[in-house]
Amino acid sequence: MILLLQYTLIFASVLLLVALGGCFSEHSGIINIGLEGIMVLGALGGALTMKFLPADTPALAMVLLVILASMALGVIFSLLLAVAAVNFNADQTLVGTAMNLLGVAAATVFVKAMNTAESVDNVSSTIQYISAKNAFLCRIGGFDFNWFMLVALIALVLSYIVLYKTRFGLRLCACGEHPQAADSVGINVYKMRYAGTTISGALAGMGGFVYSLTTANCTANWDVAGFGFLALAVMIFGNWKPLNIAGASLLFGLFKCIAASYSSIDINGDGVYLLADLGISAHFYRMLPYLITLIVLAFTSKNSRAPKAEGIPYDKSTR
Repeated sequence: MILLLQYTLIFASVLLLVALGGCFSEHSGIINIGLEGIMVLGALGGALTMKFLPADTPALAMVLLVILASMALGVIFSLLLAVAAVNFNADQTLVGTAMNLLGVAAATVFVKAMNTAESVDNVSSTIQYISAKNAFLCRIGGFDFNWFMLVALIALVLSYIVLYKTRFGLRLCACGEHPQAADSVGINVYKMRYAGTTISGALAGMGGFVYSLTTANCTANWDVAGFGFLALAVMIFGNWKPLNIAGASLLFGLFKCIAASYSSIDINGDGVYLLADLGISAHFYRMLPYLITLIVLAFTSKNSRAPKAEGIPYDKSTR
């Protein structure tokens, strides 16, 4: 049961961070399909930081530096979407799709070149940093508490406060609902959309590193297993509201946990692995999160209300 809770919270933390990132972008009026690519670049930033930090770096400093590095690369990469969508009125879905492809390719080429430069026999395109994993863990009884669980909770609280309790959040949401009206009262729609997209990049980048640290077992191999798209489903299911997104993250995290570790889940603590003993094919468990995604979206997407102006380029002349 502890293992089930532990893995559920880990998966939910990744989904929550990335979905909150998408929430900020879409509330500003920009559709961010490129969350997968941003996650990959965030994982790259965090992995490189872990690789080159001295072994005697204090745990707190390591955690903070890794968070900053993953967020920084996520922000830089998200600027591609911001520039294309805000300055050039490009199709946001196409740009996001291109970012997903570019992120994986760029990370693979860069890391492979770096590894080859260190050793001509090393043609791997992955980065491993298992030795530094303990800096992010705190043992509480039989539960391995990961500090990023707390970071995800803090991000949730701050997102709720920023979106609903601050002037910035109200302006951001106004730009996603009716940018012409927002512009008419002096709000700079372009700046707000840049802000929403870069916040999205920061959160998705951090989520990408959390994925590589936990789910990928401290190996940055530039495959985030569709978590960016799952996060989009979580955001839609949560109706673009932080608290609803948190609940959806836990639900999807539970099914992702079952898919990943069904054979080792002892629900009652009596040594009986109920899910493994059912005789159901492993392929079914692996498909389960995605089947649940399709079913949930089929029944809830009609009632979901996206920001009215999302995906629509803003033209001041139409004000």
